[in-house]
Amino acid sequence: MTRAVRARRIPDTAPIGAINITPLIDVMLVLLVVIIIAIPIASHKVPVDLPAGRGTPVPLPPAVLAIDRQGALHWNGAALADAALPERLAALQKSGAVLHLQTDPEARYERFDRILATVKRAGITRLGFVGNRPLED
Repeated sequence: MTRAVRARRIPDTAPIGAINITPLIDVMLVLLVVIIIAIPIASHKVPVDLPAGRGTPVPLPPAVLAIDRQGALHWNGAALADAALPERLAALQKSGAVLHLQTDPEARYERFDRILATVKRAGITRLGFVGNRPLED
């Protein structure tokens, strides 16, 4: 004799008490990536030389080195020989004054490049470029 198998009726299932943490892990990983990307940007620093001390010293007037269209040099309006330029730049570097470099737009770029290389070799760090206007003769 065979016995008939009777199916039992399962009562309604109870709600599951566990939380699906997969979305939570996904959100946490995205936040971690965002933080890893944002930290180097937030910690980037630009070094700036700021004056220290109570009183601010009176700044020296800037020295103007001009190159005219023929390539001749002028230091504060007076003609200057190429051989005297390194000596003037060394004195300027010791004093800490600013150098303004003014070049006539018609001057040759090679001449400007050689003068700029001389300025760099002299250790001048405070340099400004003055407008693109022709020099008055």
